This record gives sequence, structure tokens and C-alpha cells, in this order.
Amino acid sequence: MEIKNNVFSRQFETQFDQKIIAVEYSLQEKKIFLTKITPDNFADEDYISEFLKQIMEFAYENKHKVVPVLPKIAVFFKKNPVYKDLLPPGIKI
Repeated sequence: MEIKNNVFSRQFETQFDQKIIAVEYSLQEKKIFLTKITPDNFADEDYISEFLKQIMEFAYENKHKVVPVLPKIAVFFKKNPVYKDLLPPGIKI
């Protein structure tokens, strides 16, 4: 899977069946706040999980912490405890 960090739109993007799937974010003080997955009706959980794993690798490489604003992303952290070290201090999932 290839992802693109679209800094102008503040979202990570990838393609699935010739459609753009995006995870919107806000970057503040070395923290990435993951706020939305678009389109809203995209339901392929396995694809979203792989997409989020790529975003976590981006966070590791850039020494960012990750704040899951969207409940679906919080669930990802519950299912993938290997990434819990990316959560900022004080955030428990």
C-alpha cells in the first residue's frame, strides 16, 4: 500500500478501487491528531487497519505522538497494542 502525506489538505491518502481514502489530521507540537476517515461510509476494516499501520510508521519515523480523536482509530489502538507507545502521556486506551 502506498500512502501520500498531503500536507496542503492535512490528510494521509491512499487509493482503493480507484477511489481516494483519506485520514484527516491536525499536527500540533509533534502530535498528530487523527480526526476523520473519508469517505465516511468506507467500511473495509482490514484496509483501514493496514492504512493506519502505515500512518503509525510515519509517526515513528518523524518522532510524532498520535492522538486518536476518532473512535474508530481508538479501536485500532485497542486491537494493535504494539502502537500504544505512540500515544502521548496521559492518554489511555
